[in-house]
Amino acid sequence: MYRTLHEGWTMSATGTTSGDHPRWVRPPRLDVIPATVPGSVHTDLLAAGLIPDPYVDDHELELGWIGRTHWQYTTRFDWQDDGSERVDLVCDGLDTVAVVEVNGHRVGSTANMHRRYRFDVREHLRAGVNELAIAFVAPYEYAEEQVRRLGDRPGPYDEPYPFIRKMACNFGWDWGPTLVTAGIWRPIGLHSWSGARIAEVRPSSRPDGVDVTVVVERASPAAVPVEVSVTVGDVCVEGKAAAERDEITLRVDVPEPRLWWPRGHGEQHLYDLAVTAADDTWSGRVGLRRVELDPDAFRLIVNGEPVFVRGFNWIPDDPFPARTGPAELRERFGQAVGAGANALRVWGGGVYESDAFYDLADELGLLVWQDFPFACAAYPEEGPFPAEVEAEARDNIARLMGHPSLVLWCGNNENVEGHQHWGWPAELDGRTWGAGYYHDLLPRLVAELDPGRPYWPGTPYSGTPDGDVHDPSTGTVHIWTVWGSADYTHYADYTPRFVAEFGFQGPPTYATLRAAVSDDPLTPDSPGVRHHQKAADGNRKLLTGLGDHLPRPSTFDDWHYWTQLNQARAMAFGVRRFRALMPYCMGTVVWQLNDCWPVTSWAAVDGGRRCKPLWYALRRAYAPRLLTFHEDGIAVVNDTAEPWTATLTLTLRNLDGSVVDRAELPLTAAPRAVAVSGVPLRGSPAQVLEATFDGHRDLRFFAEDPRVPFPPAEFDAHVTDVPGGHEVHITARTILRELALFPDRLHPSATVDDQLVTLLPGESVVFTVHSDVPLRPGALLSHPVLRCVNERSPHA
Repeated sequence: MYRTLHEGWTMSATGTTSGDHPRWVRPPRLDVIPATVPGSVHTDLLAAGLIPDPYVDDHELELGWIGRTHWQYTTRFDWQDDGSERVDLVCDGLDTVAVVEVNGHRVGSTANMHRRYRFDVREHLRAGVNELAIAFVAPYEYAEEQVRRLGDRPGPYDEPYPFIRKMACNFGWDWGPTLVTAGIWRPIGLHSWSGARIAEVRPSSRPDGVDVTVVVERASPAAVPVEVSVTVGDVCVEGKAAAERDEITLRVDVPEPRLWWPRGHGEQHLYDLAVTAADDTWSGRVGLRRVELDPDAFRLIVNGEPVFVRGFNWIPDDPFPARTGPAELRERFGQAVGAGANALRVWGGGVYESDAFYDLADELGLLVWQDFPFACAAYPEEGPFPAEVEAEARDNIARLMGHPSLVLWCGNNENVEGHQHWGWPAELDGRTWGAGYYHDLLPRLVAELDPGRPYWPGTPYSGTPDGDVHDPSTGTVHIWTVWGSADYTHYADYTPRFVAEFGFQGPPTYATLRAAVSDDPLTPDSPGVRHHQKAADGNRKLLTGLGDHLPRPSTFDDWHYWTQLNQARAMAFGVRRFRALMPYCMGTVVWQLNDCWPVTSWAAVDGGRRCKPLWYALRRAYAPRLLTFHEDGIAVVNDTAEPWTATLTLTLRNLDGSVVDRAELPLTAAPRAVAVSGVPLRGSPAQVLEATFDGHRDLRFFAEDPRVPFPPAEFDAHVTDVPGGHEVHITARTILRELALFPDRLHPSATVDDQLVTLLPGESVVFTVHSDVPLRPGALLSHPVLRCVNERSPHA
């Protein structure tokens, strides 16, 4: 029997470590306060009114003392002896270094946020009221002691995150706050049992069934056989774990199997899986499929069919991950799917996500690439870390391997690149940096526990330890020359096999920024806006990135619109380029889907869970069928199972819409293939080339927007009320370049169904706006809510 222990918790500070900062603001008293479990120190302090909201203005800077404070969580619970041979305290997630006591007796200690712990506490329980206390060591104290003991290692920030097995981005990132927390972040409870229990279930699926390894633990040293049964769907197989063994593997063959497919390739059929061992039971779901990796091309193959990965990188959705539950995940996954994604990469600076995360991916057909938690730094390989890494890897490989959505284990994020290209060897001076994890320990554990799933040592990675990770002809690449230094058109200089990271920054939506920043007025460089830009030199790069593409902004409103638009254009340009290279290139994983707080970043969905213009641009660029100008031609990209046949029409127009020339030709793109046609028409900056194909359209202008002689925008518009909001009807009298509607400027609940629509003269569009409150029609049609590149000056 299992019972949670989530009630009656309190929390208190028990001491602080060395270190101080003039911006830190400690409460005058830190008495015992109520605590929420699962949760964290920060969220408990926030609920008690003892700290300000770290997301607002620069309040984050006041809270650095929290990660240098020791904390204790305490609860009392009633227990009565039911005769069970064992009573275990089961801790699904303790963050991070802690000592656990029951009724004053030390029952165990922890040093790893990424793994589960189980402690036998029966002998320390007493009938009636019992006390459970968990004392957390200040994360900085532990990590800095390891630095002193083992010697420092190179990394991107002056933070000791490689020296503690904890979510790395808690220590800050170039998109995230420094909020180094502690606490009971996943469920905790008591498990009473006798005889034998199911300690682990490792399902390894194949197209015609499942091989299920069941690990049992016995309550007493007496070795007795354990009856085990495994049921997949309607098929049951029985066996017996011999007295001298603690595991058994049963093969379950499924007649007329229904396969699990990635999104866009077939249905996501899931079979119920039930396991019994003695009196214990376990249940889950499995999907039948085979996954392979062609390492040279870095091509993922599912059930024999190559899959072009249209993906997003995923970061922790909240600095306090206990707040990310199934509802939040379902919303975020809906945004990923809504943008056309078929994959998520769980980035190595975060955590192994919750069971709900992978369950949703299974249901929706989203492929999951799982990094082991190592990111952007050299990691020590001396004790106690190898044992901790092995324990966490074993735990999570077994926990996650039953999910058909999980298609790849990856050793690290950018650590091999750091050793090759960031000058690490000189700084390391012979000290370890993690190579033993990525090239020995982790692949060995995957081969032992999960041999049916590919392992890749890191990303970027060219396939061999001595191969240059920047070689685009094999393996994976990360493209950060764009954003870092080069214009986004530099994406056209790359012909990669698989792009696992690339991104371009833009500010969050207005409503998200306004809720987080109290600056009056808002400016790109006002203190709050600047604090919510974590990238080095980020605001300068935003302006530099405009290049010749867009005008220089003179107001905050123009800065906000131009930089959001530029982000959307940059990423759409890259995605379209790489998709047009299919099947040579077989994947794009955009950095990044989500933000964990309100910030100017590379995300498509901001920290307020609002879609930025980038999201709408990617929805077009990630559509299964795509028409896109490509190099000197035009590409018809068909990522579906059926041929795509139509007439390609190319129309050269003046900016007033009049036709200058036209060409037509029949074209067919085979299933999962690209057809490329030459473009016989050329124009001038005063013209636009329109390509249409089976209802799809792309436009090519012959100069950057500031050099195109656009007429001042003229249009007819009206607003009608509909249930839950409004429809905004716009008919162009002149060309309207990148028409966008920002209703969140009127109310934070307001959203719009489309963005960045270019209309030729005479064309119309209807935007649907949803809002919790009615919005003023005149405001919906006015600057700065309604924008386009060639708009008339609002002051004219």
